[in-house]
Amino acid sequence: MSELSVGDVAPDFSLPGDGGSTITLSQMAGKPVVLFFYPKDDTSGCTTEAIAFTGLKPDFDKAGVELVGLSPDSVKKHDRFKAKHELGVPLASDEEKTAIQAYGVWVEKSMYGRKYMGVDRSTFLIGKDGRIARIWRKVKVPGHAEEVLAAVKAL
Repeated sequence: MSELSVGDVAPDFSLPGDGGSTITLSQMAGKPVVLFFYPKDDTSGCTTEAIAFTGLKPDFDKAGVELVGLSPDSVKKHDRFKAKHELGVPLASDEEKTAIQAYGVWVEKSMYGRKYMGVDRSTFLIGKDGRIARIWRKVKVPGHAEEVLAAVKAL
């Protein structure tokens, strides 16, 4: 699949979410959505990112924006992760990697010379019209949630 670009229609998905919910992108139509893909629950970068988005959730709410975190971890892991860190952001579980692949964030990575497949930490800002308004790839966590919030306010 070709890489998604700004202006493309955001691929729809319906995935199991934490707390027994179902998270479906098309059900959020008419509202901007911040979709952040992260590699793994309870790792330092992912925890810091989820806590940052949780801390800014009132500001995203005020802007009328839906926040969704998405990783290949199971719903059970998401539930533990949310409870442990008191996260206030819905987390979608994509164990089959259908949305992860549709958004082009399942990539080859390398650590200590070993190559493996994993999630490229990426964030997509989807406009009210269901089109991608902004993309952040290879996200560096410090200051990222604030940068996304500023982009939301500029919509």
